[in-house]
Amino acid sequence: MESLIKAFNSSPIVPFTLLLLVILTLPPLFERLKLPGLVGLLFAGIILGPNGLSLLNAETETMTLLSDIGKIYLMFVAGLEIDLEEFRKTKDRSLGFGIATFLVPLVTGGAIAYSFGMGLNASILVGSLLASHTLLGYPIVNRLGVVGNEAVTVTIGATIFTDIAALLVLAICVSIHAGDFSATSLLIQLVSLGLYAGLVLFGLDKAGKEYFRRTGDEESNQFLFILLAVFLAAVGAQIINVDKIVGAFLAGLAVNDVVGRSPVEEKVEFIGSTLFIPFFFVDMGLLLDIPSFITTLTSELWLTVAIVGGLFASKFLAGFIAKLLYSYSWNEALTMWSLSLPQVAATLAAALAGVNSGLISDSVFNVVIVLMLVTSIAGPILTAKFASNLSVPVSNLTADNLEGNDADTSLDSAFLYTDPAAELEANQSQKYPFSSLFKVVVPIANPQTERYLIEMAALIVHHESGVVIPLSVTQAHVYMGNPALKERVKQSRKLLKNALEVAREFKVKSNPLVRIDDDVAQGICRAAREKNASLILIGLSNHNRLRDRLFGSVIDSVFWSAHCPVAVLKLVEEPIDIHKILVPIKSITPQAIRMIRFAQLFAEENQATITLFHVANRQTSLEEVKSFEINLHNLVQQLKPQIDIAIKSIRYDDAATAIIANASSYEMVILGAVRYRTAGGLAVGDTSDRLIRKLKCSLVLFSEPHG
Repeated sequence: MESLIKAFNSSPIVPFTLLLLVILTLPPLFERLKLPGLVGLLFAGIILGPNGLSLLNAETETMTLLSDIGKIYLMFVAGLEIDLEEFRKTKDRSLGFGIATFLVPLVTGGAIAYSFGMGLNASILVGSLLASHTLLGYPIVNRLGVVGNEAVTVTIGATIFTDIAALLVLAICVSIHAGDFSATSLLIQLVSLGLYAGLVLFGLDKAGKEYFRRTGDEESNQFLFILLAVFLAAVGAQIINVDKIVGAFLAGLAVNDVVGRSPVEEKVEFIGSTLFIPFFFVDMGLLLDIPSFITTLTSELWLTVAIVGGLFASKFLAGFIAKLLYSYSWNEALTMWSLSLPQVAATLAAALAGVNSGLISDSVFNVVIVLMLVTSIAGPILTAKFASNLSVPVSNLTADNLEGNDADTSLDSAFLYTDPAAELEANQSQKYPFSSLFKVVVPIANPQTERYLIEMAALIVHHESGVVIPLSVTQAHVYMGNPALKERVKQSRKLLKNALEVAREFKVKSNPLVRIDDDVAQGICRAAREKNASLILIGLSNHNRLRDRLFGSVIDSVFWSAHCPVAVLKLVEEPIDIHKILVPIKSITPQAIRMIRFAQLFAEENQATITLFHVANRQTSLEEVKSFEINLHNLVQQLKPQIDIAIKSIRYDDAATAIIANASSYEMVILGAVRYRTAGGLAVGDTSDRLIRKLKCSLVLFSEPHG
C-alpha cells in the first residue's frame, strides 16, 4: 500500500487517471440512488483522501491546479447559463425578488453567526453564503414546461443579482480581513472593483462579438477565445485583490450574449461538466476533515441547525414577500422558495475562499458542506412538488387564441419553419413561395435503416405534397481527389439511389443530395438550412454511450445546430404497419402542438389513431386535470383531424413509468426531447433517456431548434 501511495504522489498521471475513473463511474451511480451526482464526487474525495485510502492529496500541485481550474469553470458556467433574455423581460421583478432573497438570508445568517460569537466581518461573510443560490431545480421546471411562468422567470433572473452581490460581499470581506480597514481603502476597493467589472462585462462582450463575427464557423478558435477570456478575467480579479471566482462569474455574464445558445456554448459547458468542475467537487471532499466534521455535528450541532433552519426560513420569507408584492399564488411563491434553496456553486466556492483566507474556521466550512448536502437534495424535491401545480403558460398558438382565424393555416405555420428573409423576398417578387413547400431532409448512412426512414418521410411529405431530400454526408479530405474519398462518395450515391427508389414507390417527389463536409452534424444542418427544410428526420443508432459522453453524438450536435425541428426515429417495424400512436403531453406549448401536428400528418396518411396521454402529479386536483383535458380537446378541434385523436389522463408521480406501462398497447410513441444541464454544469439524467432504453415499440424524439 505504501508503494502505491508513493506512486500516486510522485506522478501526476496516476491521480489524474484515478480522477477520470471516479468522474466516469460515481455520479451516474449516485443519481440512480436518487442523490445528486456531485454528492458522489464529494464521497469519492473523502474515501480517496487523507481520511480514507490516502491516494489523493489536496495539497499537491496537480490537485491544486485542477481544483482551481474547476472552481473558475464552475463560476464561469454559472454566469454563462443565466438566460439574460428572460432576465430582461422581467428585470424589475427579478431585481425586486433578488434583493429580497439576498438581504433576508444575509441578515439572518449574519445574525446567527454573530450570536455564536463570530466577528462582524466573518458574520457578514457567513450571511452572504446563504444569500446566493444555485438553480439545481431548473431542469425540473424545464421538464414540467413551466419555465415561462412569471414566478419561475423572476427567480431565474434574480440569480444574477444574488450571485453578483454575494461575490462582491466576499471580495470586500476578504479584502478587509487581509489588511487594516479604513474608509479610504474600502472606497478604493469598491472603485477598482467597479472599473474592473465594467471592463470585463462590456470589454469582453464587445471583443467577443467582434471576434466571433470575424471567425465565422471556426468553432475551435472561438472555443479557445472563450477559455482565454475566462482565465484573463480570473487573473484580473486577483490583480485587484478580489477572489478569482468573481472574475470567472463576470466573464460568464460577459460572453453570455456572444455565444448564445450555440454549439460553442455546448462545447464550453461540456468540457467543464465532464472534466474540470468534477475535479473541484472531488477536491472539496479531500479537504473535508471527517473527524472534524463529526465533531462539528456534535459540538456545533446548534450552529448547524441554526444555519440550515435560518436558510430555509429566510428564503421562505423572501418568497412570501414576492407573493405579497406581485400577487403570486402560494404554488408560485413556494416554487420560488424551493428554486432558491440549493447552495452549491457560489456558496461552496465562496466558503473555500473564506477558509483559505482565514476569515472563517474549518467548523463553519463543515457546516456549509452540511448545508450544501441538505439543500441540494431538498431543493429539487420541493421544486418538483410545487412546480407541478403551477399554471402552465399557454402559447398564442393554442385553440383559445385562434378564434376567428383559419385554424389549419395557423397550426400548419406552427409546424413549418421557414426563413423569414426568404419568405419576404418571395412575397415581394411573387415568385416561388418558399414557405408553401414542405421539405423533409433525411440523413442516411445505414442501408439497414434507410428504407424505414425514407418511408416515414414519404408518408409525411405525401400528406403535404412536399419533397423528400435524402442526404448522405461524406467526410471531407484535404485532397479532394483522394481515392478513399471517391469510394465514400460512390457509396453515398448508392445509398441515395436506394432512397430514390423508395420515394418513387410512395409516389412522392425526391431530391437526393450528396454533401462533402468536415463535420457530419454540421453538414446535415447546413444542407437543411440551404434547402430551407421544414423538418429533419434522423435515425437513432445503437450509439456508444461512453464515446457520446466524452465527445458528444451527431444527434446532439444536430439538436443544437439545426434551424428547424428534428425528429429522431427508432423504428422497430415498417412505418406503414404503425396504426396506434401514443403522444405524451405534459403541457400545451408550441413544441407540444408541433408534436401533435407531426403525429397527425403521419396518422392521417397511414390511417392510424392517436392517443394524447397526460400524466399529472398525484397532488393535481381532478378539476385541474379536467381543465387541462378541455384545453387539449379544444386544441384538437382546431386541428380538424381526419382520424381519431383520443385524450387520456392519469395521476401518477413517475411519468416515465406511466408512459412505459401504457405504451405496451401502442406501436409508436412520440416524445419531446428535453436536454439540459444544471447551473453547476453537471449533466442531469433525462426521462427521455430512460424511455429510450425501456420502450420496446417504435419511438420518435421530437426536438425544437435552439436558435
